[in-house]
Amino acid sequence: TKMRYLKNHGAHPKYYHKLIGGNFRLDALQAAVLDIKLKHLDDWTAGRQKNAARYDEGLKELEAQGFLKRPVVQPGVRHIYNQYTLRVSQRDALQKWLKENNIGCEIYYPVTFNNQECFKPLGYKEGMFPVAEKTAREALSIPVYPELSTDQQDYVIDMITRFFQNS
Repeated sequence: TKMRYLKNHGAHPKYYHKLIGGNFRLDALQAAVLDIKLKHLDDWTAGRQKNAARYDEGLKELEAQGFLKRPVVQPGVRHIYNQYTLRVSQRDALQKWLKENNIGCEIYYPVTFNNQECFKPLGYKEGMFPVAEKTAREALSIPVYPELSTDQQDYVIDMITRFFQNS
């Protein structure tokens, strides 16, 4: 079982790290596919950025009302939006609502590094990194993939808005 952990970043289940591992899964076939896919990277990034800008516009009022926080991009930084991650105090309830309404969403990195089993020997305790821990409890990523249609994105924005109107 140790090898299973090591081959997948030391995690089992997903995002819960018992050991320090890596991603050792790239073979020659995967490298060839990656070579082809890399040619599309700029277009995919532009699509994600377009979708992120649309979310920024569609969700700014909810942020102004204090319901959520949108991603912050520092000046001079180019964000590729592999995820579009919101911070929401009612994260678990919103996730349930979105899934009930057939909207894919994901909680990435639910456990902070200081609380991962593989780092326990370093002596970190719950509460030593309160901002990171709060962020981990609030983070929810919504669909931002480049092929996301305007109608699909409008539906996501509408369902998030409805959630907060009804809560």
